[in-house]
Amino acid sequence: MNAPARNRIGPNAILQHLPVLDAAIGPRMRHALLHLAEVAEPPPDSGMIPQEDVARFHRFVRLYLPDKAEAVQHAAGLGTADYILAHRIPRPAQALIRALPRPLGARLLAAAIAKHAWTFAGTGTFRIAARRPLTFEIGRNPLAVPARAPGCTWHAAVFAGLFGALVWPGVTVVETACCGCGDRVCRFELHPR
Repeated sequence: MNAPARNRIGPNAILQHLPVLDAAIGPRMRHALLHLAEVAEPPPDSGMIPQEDVARFHRFVRLYLPDKAEAVQHAAGLGTADYILAHRIPRPAQALIRALPRPLGARLLAAAIAKHAWTFAGTGTFRIAARRPLTFEIGRNPLAVPARAPGCTWHAAVFAGLFGALVWPGVTVVETACCGCGDRVCRFELHPR
């Protein structure tokens, strides 16, 4: 098997934004935003795409839609989690995670996320930093946008969507540090309800 291309990210980091942007600003403005970001709309069957395109697209969403960006990226992250549940995590694995005691289900899902982190972290580094609370870190996160407060809403929503569906309904994910704010890592703490 070939080693994954570390400078590429899964297309859902853009694709799941598109219907949300259509609803929030309309298709014409969404096309204009892609044009300004110099990012082509990936086809639905697209393979991995350059992380630079994804990073630029996330920056432009934040830059040009400051009042809507958080809600847009949250909805897109939940859409990405739904896609992963529908197409990437086999139903028997989902059933197993749900059937396990929650700490074991969380451990199994976290291990699967760590194994496939290259699909959403690109050249960044992913690690499970703590078990209580379950904490993920992405070092050198290529999607972190310079800001005064942590703003990796898309990543947080993907984690919340997956863990909410399989382990802890109503889980909240809080980003406590962010590369975009000058921190060493983007840190995500998962808090079960």
